[in-house]
Amino acid sequence: MSKKIKGVIPELRFPEFISMGSWKNYRLGEIADRITEKVGDTELTTLSISAGTGFVSQEDKFSRDISGKQYKNYIRIIKGDFSYNKGNSKKFPQGCIYELSEYEEAAVPNAFISFRFKDSYISGFYKGYFERNFHGRQLVKYITSGARMDGLLNIKPSNFFSIILPTPEEKNEQQKIADCLSSIDELIFAEEKKLLLLNDYKKGWMQKLFPAEGKTVPEWRFPEFRGSKDWEKEELKDFAEVIMGASPSSSFYNEKQVGIPLIQGNADIKNRLSAPRSYTAEATKKCKIGDILLSVRAPAGTVAISLHDASIGRGICAIRTESGNSQEYLYQWLISYEPSWIKISQGGTFDAINSSDIRGLLIPIPEFKEQKKIADLLSSMDDLIDEQTGKVEALKRHKHALMQGLFPNVEEVL
Repeated sequence: MSKKIKGVIPELRFPEFISMGSWKNYRLGEIADRITEKVGDTELTTLSISAGTGFVSQEDKFSRDISGKQYKNYIRIIKGDFSYNKGNSKKFPQGCIYELSEYEEAAVPNAFISFRFKDSYISGFYKGYFERNFHGRQLVKYITSGARMDGLLNIKPSNFFSIILPTPEEKNEQQKIADCLSSIDELIFAEEKKLLLLNDYKKGWMQKLFPAEGKTVPEWRFPEFRGSKDWEKEELKDFAEVIMGASPSSSFYNEKQVGIPLIQGNADIKNRLSAPRSYTAEATKKCKIGDILLSVRAPAGTVAISLHDASIGRGICAIRTESGNSQEYLYQWLISYEPSWIKISQGGTFDAINSSDIRGLLIPIPEFKEQKKIADLLSSMDDLIDEQTGKVEALKRHKHALMQGLFPNVEEVL
C-alpha cells in the first residue's frame, strides 16, 4: 500500500462516528480495480457519458450506435461500476466520472477508464467526491496541454488511479453517508418529475388554447368566447415594435457590472429571464424591462422576458406590443411557436432567423379580452412551474451545502 498522507476529519459527522478518529487517505488504485474485460461478441447496450447527466445510450445521444467495428473492444461494465470520460466540459474541465445505475450491464468505449470498488468500500459513498469534481482538481496537474484531436484529455491511467479519496475506516460510516445522499437524490428526482409534469401540462394546454396550423380557432375556448368570431392572423410588425440587436464595440465590454447590462444571445436569456453576463459602456440598440426577447442565432427562437433596461447584441431582438394587444399573450404564443423556428432558421450557413422572418411572422389574434384570459391562465401555470423550480433548486443547494460538510476539501489532501 502506498504511503498514507495524514488523515482528515470532515466538518460534519454523524454522532455515532465522532469518536472514530480521522479518515484515511487512499489512492483510487488502492481501493478500486480497473475493468478491462472486453465485450467481444456479447450483445450489450452501448453507452456514452454526458457531463452533468451521466450514462446515456449512444442511440439517445447520437441518434445511432457509433461503436461500429470497435464494439468488440468496448469494455463490459455492470451495475455499480464507474467510468471516467476524459472529455472536458464546462462543468467538469478535467473529465467526469459516473456510476452505472440504469442498466444491469452495458458496453462502454475503451477510451473511458472504467473501475470497480473493492468489497470493503461502499461505491455510493464515492459518488459524492466525483459529483464535486474532487478528482478533477487533482488531475489538473497532469494535464500538460489541451484536448487531443479526438477531444480527450491526455490523462494516463496511472495518474488517474493516483487521485486521493479520503475514506472513513468504518464501513458503516461510508454507508451512512451514501444513504444520506441517496435519499436527497431520490427527493430531488421526485420534485424534478413533478416539474416535468407541470411543463408537460402547460404544453398540453397551449396546444388546445392556440389554433393548430391551418385552423382559425383553437380546439378549446373559454365558455364566454365560444361562438365568437374566428381569430384573425396579423403580421407581427403590424401590432408590435421589433428591435433587432446590434452589438456594441467589444472595447466597451466588461464583466464587472459597470455600465449597461449587455444581452448578447441565447446564453443570456436562460430560464425565460434575462441574465446578462457582460456589461457595456455603449448601447447601439436597447430593450426595456418587460420586453419580449427572442434569440435570433443558434439556437434560434428561444423566448424570454427582459428584467433589464439593457443593450441588445446581434443575437437578440426585442419585441414590444403596441396598445390594444396583450404583451403576455404574445409572449405565451411565441413560446408555443419555439419549435417552429427550426424550419425557418435551417438552410443557411448557420442557425439564424432574420428581421423579415420575425416581422412577417403571422400571429393568430383573438379579441383583447380573450387574449388576456388565455395569458392569465398560462401565466398562472408559469407561477406553479416557477415555484416548483424553486423547490428543486433549493434541494440542490441543500445537497451541495451538505456535501461540503460531509466531505473534506480537496485542499486538505493536496
